Amino acid sequence: MRLTSRQTEIITEVVFRNAGETAAAYLFGSRLNDQARGGDVDILIEMDRQLSWLARARIRMELEQTLGLPVDILVRVRNVEPTPFQSIAQAQAVRLEGRP
Repeated sequence: MRLTSRQTEIITEVVFRNAGETAAAYLFGSRLNDQARGGDVDILIEMDRQLSWLARARIRMELEQTLGLPVDILVRVRNVEPTPFQSIAQAQAVRLEGRP
């Protein structure tokens, strides 16, 4: 995984603050490949309800400013059938630990 432990802490802190303590944050995409270079930070947020567009934008802006990297956010609502893209992302995703 091409994130430092501090970057992981920042991601989980921002997600929990904006999406709630029951949310789970996962990393997927190119940042999981230690051999790759560059790339954005793809984050899957799993929650019990849909995340508002305002909260999603707040998370993305705060993470991009703090990490200095482009960030993409994908939200998956528990107990709702995932889209094909959500299924693919979740199949390769790694849960980020570091609850505040």
